[in-house]
Amino acid sequence: MRETLAMILAGGVGSRLNILVKERAKPAVPFGGIFRIIDFALSNVMNSGLNQVAVLTQYKPLSLMRHIGDGSAWDFVGRTRGVKILPPRTGEQDSDWYKGTADAVRQNIDFIEDRPSRDVLILSGDHIYFMDYHDMVRHHREVGAKVTVAMMTVPWEQTSQFGIGILDEKGRIVDWEEKPEKARSNLASMGIYVFNTRYLLDALRATKEVDFGHHIIPKAMADGELYSYIFNGYWRDVGTISSLWDANMDMIRTPAPLNAEGWGIVTNVEADGLPYDRAPARILPGAMVKNSAISPGCVIAGHVENSVLSPDVTVEAGASIKDSVIMHNTTVKSGAAIYRTVCDKGVMFGKDVRVGIGDASVPNREYPKHLYAGLTLVGKKAEIPPGVTVGTNCVIFPRITAQQWPSDRELADGRSLMT
Repeated sequence: MRETLAMILAGGVGSRLNILVKERAKPAVPFGGIFRIIDFALSNVMNSGLNQVAVLTQYKPLSLMRHIGDGSAWDFVGRTRGVKILPPRTGEQDSDWYKGTADAVRQNIDFIEDRPSRDVLILSGDHIYFMDYHDMVRHHREVGAKVTVAMMTVPWEQTSQFGIGILDEKGRIVDWEEKPEKARSNLASMGIYVFNTRYLLDALRATKEVDFGHHIIPKAMADGELYSYIFNGYWRDVGTISSLWDANMDMIRTPAPLNAEGWGIVTNVEADGLPYDRAPARILPGAMVKNSAISPGCVIAGHVENSVLSPDVTVEAGASIKDSVIMHNTTVKSGAAIYRTVCDKGVMFGKDVRVGIGDASVPNREYPKHLYAGLTLVGKKAEIPPGVTVGTNCVIFPRITAQQWPSDRELADGRSLMT
């Protein structure tokens, strides 16, 4: 694997995650208690024995850059090992920003040329999965491919969400359907590619096309150089609030399809300048915790069920959390009831509030394509005052204060409270 260079694309906006990406890049969104989304790609690179990796950033990259740091959390430090963060080479025009996945790599051709390699592994930094890239690279070389696409079988009803490949008997991709209404195959692209380095450089120089999926991959197929690698493990695109919530729930289902620790997924435990020396979680007398993931630093005196709690969450006596994802440094005061909620960092739920209980069939008025499945979304450092009632499919924007709530202290189903 020393002849393989990894490049992680981590610059997308991820707008369907709504206010969770208002202040951070999608790959930097917290996940599963102690992790961030990009930890899965970085850990897969580490566990696959790759020594050199670049992370291509663009949208709101600061928290992502702080999280990656010098790469030591993933053992990317040493004379022959390293992680390099590559921002866009911006000038004075908007056109200097990355225009697509292929353009992002094209702007960093010199990085590839400065690190001689046989293959380049192109990854997305915003998926939750465990994969040994060594197997994919070996397959790529054995079949003599110039380009190999990782693919997996998806339910037929989901094929309209993916690029779909049609294969011949040798595993060569002979036709491609981009998000088809009626697919001829249910083998979907995972957005993971292995390129022969010389073929990649020639392809990027030969055209100004900007996207791998729409432009470079179809050209490789036309050349007869595009092959598939079939993946049978766990993989999720957590690009929506519902899919992010569902992947978090996969950690606590029985049996759990997502086993981050068992897969060797690691994170930067000193991100944001805070050493990870938190005390163990404390479950106080009278508390009840059922089928939940509780991170270090949490103090639980109330009821937590079917939920994932990040570090330093406090649940007071008489409070309850159910079917929710609660991120760092959040406090749930006594008497509060939180149901089917995705909550960002530093939120204050006041006494006796009710959040996420209502008519799940009412989609959010402002964001009907983001919140429609009976989840409520609470932004970073928002304050929900005592006695407030919040319905389902609601959005509460970051840093909302007690003074900004309506006088009746109620947010009806499908409504948003904006700054």
